Amino acid sequence: MSPDTHGAGEHAFVRPTGARSDRIHQAVLNATADLLDTGGFPATTVDAIAARSGASKATIYKHWPSRTAVAAEAFGTMMAQALPLPDTGSTAGDLTEQVMRVSAFYASARGEVFAQLLAACVDDPVGATYFREYFLDGRRAAITTLWQRGVARGDADPGLAIDDVIDILFGPLIFRRMTGHYALTEQHARQLAKTALRGLLGPSA
Repeated sequence: MSPDTHGAGEHAFVRPTGARSDRIHQAVLNATADLLDTGGFPATTVDAIAARSGASKATIYKHWPSRTAVAAEAFGTMMAQALPLPDTGSTAGDLTEQVMRVSAFYASARGEVFAQLLAACVDDPVGATYFREYFLDGRRAAITTLWQRGVARGDADPGLAIDDVIDILFGPLIFRRMTGHYALTEQHARQLAKTALRGLLGPSA
């Protein structure tokens, strides 16, 4: 089985693979997810993960380069299940619904965990690569799917850069979550989507 490699160059992190290693890996992710849900990132220490999963601290560090890395991978898996894609029949409807769902997520207890992980990534660049891979990349791929549906329908511009589309729609929600300057309510999310989609899809949106 090919090794699971993260990073690049001489500092790439390679975790062990194989049936036993994969079972341990999953057990640690499950334990980490439970800890994140019950106590947030501050409670998700390597000692706590080891106690709950049955894996030693040394084994955990063979699978992940840092505490932030294991938490980011577990959190990304949790969110892939918690934020399914809408299918309203229109691009404007799909994107509006997704903005409201993501806003509700950021306003929830798991949104607090997101903020804690994002802050931890500032001082842990290796952990930040896991956060991008397991959380951000998955969510951006999901929005890309919604946009491509719109392109196929003919009501979304294929010439727009998808990264710009995603940042215009969802970047403000992260900013609001981190600064607390604007409430993450359904009404505000709907208005944000309406304002952004006027520029992205035209007045008919």
